[in-house]
Amino acid sequence: MVMHQLPRRDVVHLADVHSRQRVFTRWERYRHRQAHWFIECVAEAMGVFFYVYAGVGSTAGFVIGGLANEAGLSSIFQIGFAYTLGIMFALVTCASTSGGHFNPAITICQIIFKGFPIPKACRYIVAQLLGAFLAALLVYAQWNNNIKAAEAALTAVGKYDAVMFTPQGPAGIFALYAPAGSKLGQVFLNEFVCDFLIGLVIWSCLDPTNFMVPPAAAPWIVAFSYGMCVWGYAVVGLSTNTARDLGTRFAMLAIYGRAASGGKYAAIAALTNIPATLLAACFHEFILADSSRVVTPAHVDFMVGHLAHAEHSGIGGPALPSSNKTQGAGAAQPSSSPSPTYGAAYSEKGEVETIERV
Repeated sequence: MVMHQLPRRDVVHLADVHSRQRVFTRWERYRHRQAHWFIECVAEAMGVFFYVYAGVGSTAGFVIGGLANEAGLSSIFQIGFAYTLGIMFALVTCASTSGGHFNPAITICQIIFKGFPIPKACRYIVAQLLGAFLAALLVYAQWNNNIKAAEAALTAVGKYDAVMFTPQGPAGIFALYAPAGSKLGQVFLNEFVCDFLIGLVIWSCLDPTNFMVPPAAAPWIVAFSYGMCVWGYAVVGLSTNTARDLGTRFAMLAIYGRAASGGKYAAIAALTNIPATLLAACFHEFILADSSRVVTPAHVDFMVGHLAHAEHSGIGGPALPSSNKTQGAGAAQPSSSPSPTYGAAYSEKGEVETIERV
């Protein structure tokens, strides 16, 4: 897909106004040339870590409080708000580095609809799973005394096998299990509808012609779409994200063995969000998107900023023409933004590598 021309604008890079210590500038040069892919994967893992750590931590209080009959440790509202904050922090902190996928379903959609490179997508998905896995292990370590006490209490009353690997059991803090007595068809419907709505919100936030959602507002809107589904439908059984489900389930399998697998529900929790998100993207592209709409000024600034970073750092495409090629030493002069020649030079790789960041 070839982008239309962007206006020439002056931009100010951090290097124009602030000199970092030599160790950081050397590392930046190496990172841009040799380790860019690694840094992006670290950012993806860190983003998933943020929301899993936040949400699972609140879930720990909810489950442990329920087992100990202690009111007020947590609630469904707190869990939903924790995930909301975790997703928002993930996007604000890490999205400018990796693009802010934080979900294998989003990465797969980027492959299909935006031409995202498949090798890079595979690295992203592994990083996402690793981020959730590490977050689960860390929460387990922090809550270990309480979890062990809850397991001992269940064993003492003979309910360990009946409760341990359920939403009300200690393993249910981390891995997702079907609620007692639920029908898998109902759980699938609940998961699919919630994931479709979340995917539609995400794809609407990615639309550069959406005047209702400037880039700065997208983290909040995406985060609250997840919170809405947790608040309303988590009790029925909800995953929303393959990385969150598989990463934490792998952690429980490492600790408790095959008993923590989750049975048939595990497939629903891990995979349903992928076709639901793909359908949401299709719905947006076929029904809601319109190429004749105007790109918002906020999104133009967003694109110009990322393309200027790509030019300045050497990531994402060839150098672009600049009206300020020569500047005085140490001068805080603005750099020229991408010129009208951007359209052809960045038609594929540049767009994928820089514009897809949300």
